[in-house]
Amino acid sequence: MDYFLSSEVMLKWLETPSVYNIRNDELYELDTESFEFLKKCSSSGGYFSEADKFIEYCLNEGILVLDRTLSRRPPVIKSPVPSLRYLELQITDQCNLSCGHCYISEKSSAELSPGQVRNIMEEFEELQGLRVLITGGEPLLHSSFPEINDMLRNYCVRKILFTNGLLLDEEVLSGLNVDEIQISIDGLETAHDLLRGKGVFKKAMDAVVRSLETGFEVSVSTMVHSGNLGDFDEMETMFKKLRIKDWTIDIPCVTGRLQRNVEFQVSPDEGGKFLKYGFGEGVHGSEPGFACGLHLASVMADGRVSKCTFYADQPLGVIEEGLRECRRRLRPVRLEELKCDCGHIEICRGGCRYRAGLFGDAMGKDIYRCAFFL
Repeated sequence: MDYFLSSEVMLKWLETPSVYNIRNDELYELDTESFEFLKKCSSSGGYFSEADKFIEYCLNEGILVLDRTLSRRPPVIKSPVPSLRYLELQITDQCNLSCGHCYISEKSSAELSPGQVRNIMEEFEELQGLRVLITGGEPLLHSSFPEINDMLRNYCVRKILFTNGLLLDEEVLSGLNVDEIQISIDGLETAHDLLRGKGVFKKAMDAVVRSLETGFEVSVSTMVHSGNLGDFDEMETMFKKLRIKDWTIDIPCVTGRLQRNVEFQVSPDEGGKFLKYGFGEGVHGSEPGFACGLHLASVMADGRVSKCTFYADQPLGVIEEGLRECRRRLRPVRLEELKCDCGHIEICRGGCRYRAGLFGDAMGKDIYRCAFFL
């Protein structure tokens, strides 16, 4: 019997040969024999004369199908090490809100051109990338968003739109070429509107419901601030009832507008314990022995490339040099280099290195994360 690779599944040659299901966001590591078999299945089909546990597993996971599928598949080329798996693509600085905690401190009109976005996406796919987070500012405000949205259908990676939800009407949703929509919900109505503006909560929650009803997977991002500390139990119940895919919780770094809006800041003792909330796989991961950001890069709206958005003022280069070249300048941080002395380091990965640096030592403790384990 012939077996074929599902159109939603791509082979990726990362640190180890792997197969990635774009639809359910699952990455599976493979041995050489399995990898070679799936390579045959991705082109002409792989033949097995009798039942096999690996085949059965792949059929159950949606990796293999029995009918030939027609889809463009990018070349499987060994990625650089460490691999670039997750890309934050900030296509514009423009926003229709002025949130009190935003890391973008001043209004800006910077945006990546469609040509730049195309070049970035092509290289990210070539580097065996898995997920791209299309963000801003508010990405739907990009002056050429329809053109960018149209080109997204061409790339074999998982596309996630990170938005405040205000522009997600039925017309926009009907044409989006993304796999997932992530919406910011920073508390229940009073707390969310306190941070983002009067009436924003209802519009954002309406966008969550509309997105789900349209058939998108939806995730939620929540920032801990002084106004939402009593909301987390109710938010958890609400998001699980809605069948939200992922709920990610973080504490904003004291940078950008949060430096001025001190009333939203929370101490480590206040905020750290709320990091226990949330569910799902989150936005990006690391590897045993390494701190956060090992497989991540961010591209700013002005073309700078950095380790993550918080490190925009410490760029690795500019996009004209290419993602590969900029990533060569990144020095991965090993856990053994950190000044951490507790038994949880392999779980927390030392927390956020940028946040630790704000307390005076980039190799020191992220005391917000430490408070989570107390």
